[in-house]
Amino acid sequence: MASAALPEATRGTLLGHPKGLFILFFAEMWERFSFYGMRALLVLYLTKHFLMSDESSGMIYGAYTSLVYITPVVGGYLADHYLGQRKAVLFGGILIAIGHLLLGFEGGGGQDAVALNAFWTALAFIIVGTGFLKANISAIVGQLYPRDDVRRDPAYTVFYMGINLGGFLGPIACGLLGETVGWSYGFGAAAVGMLLGIIVFVIGKPLLLGKGEPAEPEKLSAPLFGPISQEWLIYILSVLSVLGIAWLVSHHDAVGVLLLACGAVATAYFLWEAFGRMEKIDRDRMLAALFLLALNPVFWGLFEQVGSSINLFTDRHVDRHILGWEVPASMFQSVNSMFIILFAPMFAALWVWLGKRGAEPSTPAKFGLALVQVGLGFLALVWGAQWAGLENATPVVFIFLIYALHTTGELCLSPVGLSAMSKLALPRMISIMMGVWFLATAAGDFIAGLIAANIGAVSAKSADPVLATLEVYSAIGWFGIGVGVVVLLLAPFVKRLMHLDRLKDA
Repeated sequence: MASAALPEATRGTLLGHPKGLFILFFAEMWERFSFYGMRALLVLYLTKHFLMSDESSGMIYGAYTSLVYITPVVGGYLADHYLGQRKAVLFGGILIAIGHLLLGFEGGGGQDAVALNAFWTALAFIIVGTGFLKANISAIVGQLYPRDDVRRDPAYTVFYMGINLGGFLGPIACGLLGETVGWSYGFGAAAVGMLLGIIVFVIGKPLLLGKGEPAEPEKLSAPLFGPISQEWLIYILSVLSVLGIAWLVSHHDAVGVLLLACGAVATAYFLWEAFGRMEKIDRDRMLAALFLLALNPVFWGLFEQVGSSINLFTDRHVDRHILGWEVPASMFQSVNSMFIILFAPMFAALWVWLGKRGAEPSTPAKFGLALVQVGLGFLALVWGAQWAGLENATPVVFIFLIYALHTTGELCLSPVGLSAMSKLALPRMISIMMGVWFLATAAGDFIAGLIAANIGAVSAKSADPVLATLEVYSAIGWFGIGVGVVVLLLAPFVKRLMHLDRLKDA
């Protein structure tokens, strides 16, 4: 009956899926366009416009990217209990667009106080906005389908391609404009991308079939404090929270303390659940989940050098001439998304092919392979630079090689880890387990900032900055391989803790 009452344009499918999926695809594509476009410029902007040291810019990058992964936990909670996902996505998109527009205010270079304060505020708007948008737009995708609909997994694959299409196009457009025309043009392009995402989302509202709406709309719109409704109170407090987030970004050490505290509380809670409330099988699964969670920040701490120290290395020490044109360093940030688009279908087919033959690596083994590959990526860059001679620019092919190895590592860990968390957690703990997974990712981003800051400090004190940087890359490359090998050795034991043969019983 409800379906029959819908306008004709909202009914039917496109390529076998609800039309609303493609609205979400394009909205998320433009949001990722803006996010990755801005991220590609961030460290270069800090070092070239504000003349910050590599050490300071690395810490700011780490604080920013880690907070981007913390705020969706709060935004998801507010959407689930009050706003609904659609309103949360729209509000988040508006905040992100405001942030990108503020980034376009360059002001004076160096340590211009007004420009710096605008910069901190801009980052805070983007962080808070991402908290409302990122998790909730993904949730609406799932709401378009019944829980047992076989199209759900393919739908998320389509949606994931939208993410990476935006991640591919953003650094190219924003990087090209930002580095060749002016910083404000690059950040302005990111703002335009987010505004396009908002427009697509608003126009396509009927195609969402009423999904993602608040559970109690009357209560949400009823006056709570004078004329201020519950909905507007959330909006007002969220905008005010920008001030606190801006302080955290500018005082990045506080972000590390926050992550340590949250990690300690989460670990203590999981251990209490495991040994205080669970039977043996569920306890074993929780211990396996904790093992995988501990590897998450190790991987991302190494992987996220691409946006900070590797971005600076590419700008300063790589021969970026391709077909006679010197490609701006920021544009190479699109290579990861390009490789994901190319490799993701191959990996999905590979796991199916190996699974049919009983040869698919276990989840912990895939984590070990991911760490080995991210370590090999750094060693490939080191070996390439040494082969070319440290007095010469490193051939650009080795930048493509490090991105290729890091991307294959990502495909062994990121989607596999999310799937593992959903399998290992008890039904009453799935949401918190997913939240802690992203908290661990945030910790990895902060660690990446610490590594990048260390590279900057070591290079600044060295008579040969290239050699100093490569020595750190060599050390963390071998570290990643070493941890990966240990994980591969432990994988059979951890696999037994997962009790995969009894998941149907659970």
